[in-house]
Amino acid sequence: MLIQFFISLFLLTLPLFIFKIITKSSKSKKTAPSPPSIFPKSYPVIGSSLAVNSHREDRVQWTTQLLQSSPSATVTLNMLFGRRHIFTANPANVQHMLKTHFSNYQKGPFSFTVLFDFLGNGIFNVDGESWKFQRQVSSHEFNTKSLRKFIQTVVDTELNGRLIPMFSDAAADKTVLDLQEILQRFAFDNVCKIAFGFDPACLSPSLPSAEFAEAFEDATRISSRRFRAFFSMSWKIKRFFDVGSEKKLRIAVTRVRDFAKKIVREKKQELADKSSLESVDLLSRFLSSGLTDENFATDIVISFILAGRDTTSAALTWFFWLLSKNPEVEEEILKEIRGKSGKPVFEEVKDMVYTHACLCETMRLYPPVPVDGKRAENDDVLPDGTVVKKGMSVAYHPYAMGRMEMLWGSDWAEFKPERWLQKDEEGKWNFVGRDPYTFPVFQAGPRICLGKEMAFLQMKRVVAGVLKRFEVVPAVEDGFEPLFVVSLTSKMKGGFPVKIKEREDLD
Repeated sequence: MLIQFFISLFLLTLPLFIFKIITKSSKSKKTAPSPPSIFPKSYPVIGSSLAVNSHREDRVQWTTQLLQSSPSATVTLNMLFGRRHIFTANPANVQHMLKTHFSNYQKGPFSFTVLFDFLGNGIFNVDGESWKFQRQVSSHEFNTKSLRKFIQTVVDTELNGRLIPMFSDAAADKTVLDLQEILQRFAFDNVCKIAFGFDPACLSPSLPSAEFAEAFEDATRISSRRFRAFFSMSWKIKRFFDVGSEKKLRIAVTRVRDFAKKIVREKKQELADKSSLESVDLLSRFLSSGLTDENFATDIVISFILAGRDTTSAALTWFFWLLSKNPEVEEEILKEIRGKSGKPVFEEVKDMVYTHACLCETMRLYPPVPVDGKRAENDDVLPDGTVVKKGMSVAYHPYAMGRMEMLWGSDWAEFKPERWLQKDEEGKWNFVGRDPYTFPVFQAGPRICLGKEMAFLQMKRVVAGVLKRFEVVPAVEDGFEPLFVVSLTSKMKGGFPVKIKEREDLD
C-alpha cells in the first residue's frame, strides 16, 4: 500500500519538476519577445497541461475563446505524457461524431470510471450493447401517451400545489428567494415522482432538508470534480485511503443507492403481490416489462434523475435572468400566454412558439451541459481535417457553439428569440429550428435526449404559470453579472436572488 502511495506521489510531482527545468532553460536563452498568443504553450512531456489546469474554474469560457480564435473552430491541446484532447465547435465535426461515425466516438473507459461509483451501468454511463438495450426499453416508454399524461399531471400538481403558492407568499411577505434553488427543488420533486413515484417534497413551504436530495447533490458535485482533477491518480489515491472528498462521495453514493434500492424492492414486492403495478412512473414501467434486476433498475433510475434534476432548472434560471434584462421579450411572452388561456395543458404549451424560441435562445447562450466528451475507438480524420488517434478525447462544445459568429452572426452575444422565428403571411410567429449539430443542446444522432419533449413541457408550463401571475425581479446590485459555472451540469454561481411581485394587470 505504501509503495503504491509513493509511486503515485512521484507521478503527481514529476510534471511540475519537468516544467521548472524547461522554463528555467527557456529563460536562459535570449530571444526576441514574440507577440502574445491566446493559445497555450506546449512543452515536452507535460504539453499544455499546466495551462489547462490553471483554467480549472473557467475552463468552459477559456476553451470557448480558443475555439472562437480557431479558423476551423477546432483546437487540439497537448496534455501530460503525449496525450491529446480535441475540442470542436464545428457542426460538421459534431455530426461526424454523433451520427455518421457514432460507433467510433463512445463514452470510453475514462468517463465510465469517473462516474461509475455514482451512475454504475446506467444509460448515461455505458456504451455498446448495454446502452442499446437500455435505450430501446427507455425509448418505448417515453413514446407512450400515458407517460406524457402522467408527466403533465406531475408537473401541474407541483406547479399549482407548491411553486405558485410559494411565489404568492413571497410576494405578500416581500421576501427574497434564491430562484435557482427553488427551481432545483421543483425539478427534483418532479423527476423523482416521474422516475420512481417518490415525492421528496423538497418544495414544501419550509424548504426542508431532504437526505436523499442532499446526498444526490453531494454525489453529483464531487463526481464532477474528478473530471477536473489535474491527475486522475489524485482522486484514486483518496478513494483508496477513503479520505477527504472521496470519503464524502462514498457516503453520499451509499445513501443515494440504498434509498433507490429500497424503492425498487418495494415496487418489486408490490408487483409480486398484485401481478401488475397501478403506478405509471418509469421504474414501475421497467419492472412491469420484466426488468427485475435490482442493480440494473437502480442504475437506470439514478441516471434519469440526474438527467432531469438540474437541466431544466438551469435553463429556467438563466431564462428568468435574461428576461429581466429584456423587458420587451417578456411582454411578447405575456401576449402569447394570455392568448392560450383555457386550452388543455399540452395543447396550450405546444403552440407557445415564442416562448419556445426564448427557451432555445437561452440554452444557446447557457446550455445545461456545456461540453460533452467522447473517446475515439479507432484512428479517424474529422471533416475539417483534424487528425484523431485511437484513444484520444474528443469533445464537442455547445457553450462555444452558441457563441460562434460563423454560426449565429455578428450579433451572437445578443438575446434575440427572433432568430428562431419567422412570421407567416398573417403575421403569426412560426418556429424555425436549427439542426441538432449546430444546436446540440439535447445531443444528436442515436443518443439524442429522450426527455426533450418532457423538458420543454415542464419549462413552458413553469413560464406560463409564473409569468401570468408574477413579475420576477432580480434582487441584485446594479451592474451585477452572473457567473456561469459547471458541475456535471451548469449553474449560476452563488444562486439567483429575486423578489416576486404580483401582477396588477391580471386577466
